Amino acid sequence: NDTGAGKHWSDNEVRALINIWSDEKIQQMLEGATRNKEIFEEIARRLMKRGIDRDWKQCRTKYKNLKYEYRALQKENEHLGNPRKKMRFYDEVDCILRRQPLGPSSWGCESSSLLSGTKNFSDEIK
Repeated sequence: NDTGAGKHWSDNEVRALINIWSDEKIQQMLEGATRNKEIFEEIARRLMKRGIDRDWKQCRTKYKNLKYEYRALQKENEHLGNPRKKMRFYDEVDCILRRQPLGPSSWGCESSSLLSGTKNFSDEIK
């Protein structure tokens, strides 16, 4: 029974996961949830609708890894004299975790159209 747990996530898959994660309803469900299997099953269902076959465990692991990497970088970047390091999808994860209001001061959160869900991911691959 190969779950594909070690299968590498493509940029397109990560963007789709982040896009779903940015959904206000998903964020509210994740907030303070300790038993979140159902939330990640919903995320996996939404990915499947986009043609991405990932199970809820893979989604939860990728979500946790993105959050961990982001928080580790935040800590590292707080030290004075440390050059500001970034990770792939840093800005997108930053927008979600900071819960920036969508407005002109949100330095690109709104214009990324990530939060509105209007991004056409296939256009970025070309």
